[in-house]
Amino acid sequence: MKTRLRELRESYELTQAQCAKAALISKNSYIRYERGERVIPLDVAKTLAEFYGVSIDYIAMLSDEK
Repeated sequence: MKTRLRELRESYELTQAQCAKAALISKNSYIRYERGERVIPLDVAKTLAEFYGVSIDYIAMLSDEK
């Protein structure tokens, strides 16, 4: 998941702070998710999937289709 989050963020040219704000989480939490240091809770994964316009499966690396 960590690589997908980073790829998505960078493809939209967003900062970690902007993504954290969109997901209603702290910047530190987002950084930990992006680094793979913490597992992303389902509600946060859903919010991020909606924000990026992709499926949760894509974020979880279960699918290569956005």
